[in-house]
Amino acid sequence: MTTAAAGGPRTYQVRTYGCQMNVHDSERISGLLEQAGYVRAGESDDSPDVVVFNTCAVRENADNRLYGNLGHLRPVKDRHPGMQIAVGGCLAQKDRGDIVRKAPWVDVVFGTHNIGSLPVLLERARHNAAAEVEILESLDVFPSTLPTRRESTYAGWVSISVGCNNTCTFCIVPALRGKEKDRRPGDILSEVRALVDEGVLEVTLLGQNVNSYGVEFGDRYAFGKLLRACGDIDGLERVRFTSPHPKDFTDDVIAAMAETPNVCHSLHMPLQSGSDDVLRAMRRSYRAERYLGIIDKVRAAMPDAAITTDIIVGFPGETEADFERTLDVVRAARFSSAFTFQYSKRPGTPAATMDGQLPKQVVQERYERLIACVEEITWAENKKLVGEAVEVLVAVGEGRKDERTGRLSGRARDGRLVHFDAGSYAGAIRPGDIVHTVVTYAAPHHLNADGEPLSHRRTRAGDATEAGRPARTPGVLLGLPTIGAPAAAPEPTSGCAVSH
Repeated sequence: MTTAAAGGPRTYQVRTYGCQMNVHDSERISGLLEQAGYVRAGESDDSPDVVVFNTCAVRENADNRLYGNLGHLRPVKDRHPGMQIAVGGCLAQKDRGDIVRKAPWVDVVFGTHNIGSLPVLLERARHNAAAEVEILESLDVFPSTLPTRRESTYAGWVSISVGCNNTCTFCIVPALRGKEKDRRPGDILSEVRALVDEGVLEVTLLGQNVNSYGVEFGDRYAFGKLLRACGDIDGLERVRFTSPHPKDFTDDVIAAMAETPNVCHSLHMPLQSGSDDVLRAMRRSYRAERYLGIIDKVRAAMPDAAITTDIIVGFPGETEADFERTLDVVRAARFSSAFTFQYSKRPGTPAATMDGQLPKQVVQERYERLIACVEEITWAENKKLVGEAVEVLVAVGEGRKDERTGRLSGRARDGRLVHFDAGSYAGAIRPGDIVHTVVTYAAPHHLNADGEPLSHRRTRAGDATEAGRPARTPGVLLGLPTIGAPAAAPEPTSGCAVSH
């Protein structure tokens, strides 16, 4: 058991930045630390024994954000001898030993490939009273094999692959996460069943390029087969996935979505740009016509499908005509939501050194026009649902105004956010329960249902919420090198690691 100086268990806090893969990894980090004897710090604890930053390197200012936060922690650490700070994730993989050079009060730096080493690195840093930097160049242990402390009783991320084989010029992920590595289908399904056994109702299959799943073992239809296999798991009510790449989207996946009852009719498919010239410069191996063709096929098979996307404005060399083509695709696609980004340089990416970097004011003006276009469409699409009944999986923290308005919130099967009045069920509805209600009002980013709910179904996920039990899943072994699960902090079994 890892113990604090006062004799009690050492406390930890994980601070997560970035994408869903980082959220997934942070659940593994928490599971590893708890297996090693740490306990999660309370929300009011401003000086836990261990603070772990799980970082993102995607944004241009990611470095400044990290070092600013590390700077704020320095006086806290000075006042609390024995406190440790660890930095992991994509920025750690990129900056390596520079982190300790810039912030010498950091105790541990670990990368995207060796999450499982964190407990032993913390112990080694304490024992040696010196910083430990361990960055591996390839995957040591598949993250999903590690013990997990899930944040939700009702929904869980399940990683089906890590890494990416694409070479998009704006993205640094392949350099930091490595080439795609796929899990075996049986291991994925075992993890899903373990979650369902804990009461989880909804699972999101996760990968940097989720629908290229199977490339490692040579089965281009593996992802569709996996979706259908999820349909055979009793108690699993909702299956989602993110994020697919248009170039790998095949008709069998559309058929699997349409024909498997628990696969939700929601699709997040990044567009990035509607201009073929910009897509070519981004090294995105599809064109606008191909993208819209996929959407047409999805809507033909599932007329109720809600389609969301990612769009980057102001990519180097983007002309006004290029931007107008993006608006044309947005109008044709009728997205239910869009995550919109102003292009910013990602250090280490080809796009960062391209000619034609656009002035900030040009990018800002186009961004505002894109937002206006997207919101006009999402509002119109949401208005079509007024008067319709929706099934809502009740969530925690989705509605920032819920306490003031007296509403609860959750997600419909198509992924839309719904704020609803509990009516006569007030006090009985728990996060994780299922409510059927009727939409009474639509806004660009959410729906309201202010009438009496049609029904309320108590679930095992709701029971777990009421009992304060988030799902905890043990590692699912893959036959890869693993740190095992001893009672004390584990020792690495993969030989010498690369250190700097």
